[in-house]
Amino acid sequence: MKVAYLVSRFPVASETFVVREMNALEERGGFEIELLSLYPPKARFVHASAERWVPRAHRPSRGEAAGAVLHWLTRRPVAFLGLVGAIVRSYIRAPGLMLRALATLLLAAAHARTVERNGVDHVHAHFAGYPALAAWAGNRLTGIPYSFTAHAYDIFIEQQMLHRKVRDAAFVVAISDFNRRFLRDYGGDTETPVHVVHCGVDPAEYPFEPRTVPAAGPVRALCVAALQEKKGHAILLDAVSGAPDLERLELDLVGDGPLRPELEARAGELGLQERVRFHGSIDERAVRDLLEAADLFVLPSIIASDGQMEGIPVALMESLACGLPTVATRISGIPELIDDGRTGLLAEQGSSRDLRRVLTLLIGGQVEVDLQAARRLVEMEFDVRSSAERLAALFESGGLGGGQEDPGDGQVGAG
Repeated sequence: MKVAYLVSRFPVASETFVVREMNALEERGGFEIELLSLYPPKARFVHASAERWVPRAHRPSRGEAAGAVLHWLTRRPVAFLGLVGAIVRSYIRAPGLMLRALATLLLAAAHARTVERNGVDHVHAHFAGYPALAAWAGNRLTGIPYSFTAHAYDIFIEQQMLHRKVRDAAFVVAISDFNRRFLRDYGGDTETPVHVVHCGVDPAEYPFEPRTVPAAGPVRALCVAALQEKKGHAILLDAVSGAPDLERLELDLVGDGPLRPELEARAGELGLQERVRFHGSIDERAVRDLLEAADLFVLPSIIASDGQMEGIPVALMESLACGLPTVATRISGIPELIDDGRTGLLAEQGSSRDLRRVLTLLIGGQVEVDLQAARRLVEMEFDVRSSAERLAALFESGGLGGGQEDPGDGQVGAG
């Protein structure tokens, strides 16, 4: 079966979950995968797991897009002009977004021509924004069925045409029950089936070594996240500063982003420059090395000022798989992974005081978590190979199958 994956950009250092999913499907067998992207990558950093896809990724040139528009205006003029009209009507109050959506349509026209020519059976988009828009447009032009995975900002920030994208899809994938419930307001489960299929990791790549926080000496805390507001780094720095019980805590911050200069300055202002290390973007092997060296993991995600928030961060799956005591926040789908007081600890989002309280309890040895249960949860519900099996069943059945359904939570199979 030929399946085309459609993404906004490739490669993207923070979107290893897409690459892992494609790798798992190919390794499973039975699928020929094509990778289509819309826009140029913003950075050239490539993880080892993504290297095999770089020469295979196709992004249309301007010439291809122009030729495709002429092709569809000649072959299906009413359908193509109908797409233009639908986009204009949906984005009329957001002219800046409308221009981006119309540009996406031009690229979608080129991809539609490619998937039709190559005999693609199904198109799957990652993210409900422009990739799903392109998949929807391609479906209107070619009739090739599509689906998309809804993650976080792509449904929480902008909802233009979301109802239409959901309605016309063969099925929709949500990465959490939280997202599935959110999509019900846009036709999810009533007009189109929504299946919960978790993003995942390969547990075999993360040897399980249960850690305990040392009773004396430095405590190494690791945070792996892009340096952007919704990840809550500023809250973490505030929580650690001026807290006598946390003076042993040293922070390793992995990731890059627009807030790096501001966060580095903030660490200096708080007198934390000797206890905070900014590693920038590093490859997966280097991340695993830091996971092995850490005593605990912390990710203080928040609802950003523009409404952005997490789905279920893959970094938390990695930390639980390794046996690290993990601290996160009670937001979005995170409690589906971290059962507070059992598989990890949760603080209230946006509260440096509550994050300080939770970290103090953990470092002081006043609370323990079941690291074995955390590892089992990752193996059972967040294994990328299991997720690939569920997706494979959905692709093959057009979203009507995919394993045993639980009417209570809509998940496919066990996870």
